[in-house]
Amino acid sequence: MKVIGFKEHLPLTAANSLQEFEVPRPQVQEHDLLVEVAAVSVNPVDVGVRRTGHGVLQKPKVLGWDAVGIVKEIGSAVTLFKPGERVFYAGSFKRPGSNSEYQVVDERIVGHAPEKLTDAQAAAVPLTSLTAWEALFEQLEIAQGPAKERTKTILIINGAGGVGSIATQLADWAGLKVIASASRRETIRWVKQHGAQQTVNHRKNLVTEVRNLGYQYVDYILGLSDLDGHWAEIAALIKPSGRIAAITENKRPLDLKKLTKKRAKFAWEWMYTKSYYQTPDMLSQHVILEKMAALLDQGIIKSTVTQELSPFNVANLKRAHELVESNHMMGKVVICKQ
Repeated sequence: MKVIGFKEHLPLTAANSLQEFEVPRPQVQEHDLLVEVAAVSVNPVDVGVRRTGHGVLQKPKVLGWDAVGIVKEIGSAVTLFKPGERVFYAGSFKRPGSNSEYQVVDERIVGHAPEKLTDAQAAAVPLTSLTAWEALFEQLEIAQGPAKERTKTILIINGAGGVGSIATQLADWAGLKVIASASRRETIRWVKQHGAQQTVNHRKNLVTEVRNLGYQYVDYILGLSDLDGHWAEIAALIKPSGRIAAITENKRPLDLKKLTKKRAKFAWEWMYTKSYYQTPDMLSQHVILEKMAALLDQGIIKSTVTQELSPFNVANLKRAHELVESNHMMGKVVICKQ
């Protein structure tokens, strides 16, 4: 089967930064689905893995952590899916990705694709939905929706990105007062269309920005960009006994002492943790995707695809990486087979 990957960590402009390879079709293990991939989405993690590393790999590294497709085969222990069903998923960090004709993926991290969404719309949401859901409802311990009385406030830093575009919607659904950071006219409009009631500019001092809205503190903060640059602001803005979650790694030591007197809690969110460590709650990602599919089909949550490319080839995958690398993406870019 054909896959697109790389053997060297190269700049996107290099001829071999991404290229086509022919590899054997993978074999299913007991909990696996073999999926014929119909559409994929590109995320910052794809760009980061492609650019980071040294040396020449023995086998091609295949990226891709968002996909929609049709189940072709199932493993001996599979109980959640049947051949012919349409599914969506983000996959595992330890296994070959979705930039391929076929992919094997553990059923416990797969959901039935939303019936009312196109392949492009469905492929845009698994990774960002899982990340946003786990950050909000598991790490920040916010009660799930639907919305009730809006008594608590969340600040979402970088609300127009892939995860932010889902997190703003889920936080709104959960009944929070949603403040999203955005710095351009088009991103401000985007976050307001996706659940944010108010906005602040993350290129300015966030403490001043939030307090100008009338809030001394916020109950929750979800950091989706530049944790180092925003840490002092996060520590100043979090409410006593409040909760903070972040998805981007720090490059400098974080001064956690800034949270001591507030007794605030800080947690990391990494969407791959459950599959990476085969945790007992790995099945929860299947449950989350099933819930997200229902919310998407009901129109409560909207797909965040903003750019569609076709067909799936090296040129279009490079174009998608280029868009993500620009750091100006709103929503998601998807590549469809046809």
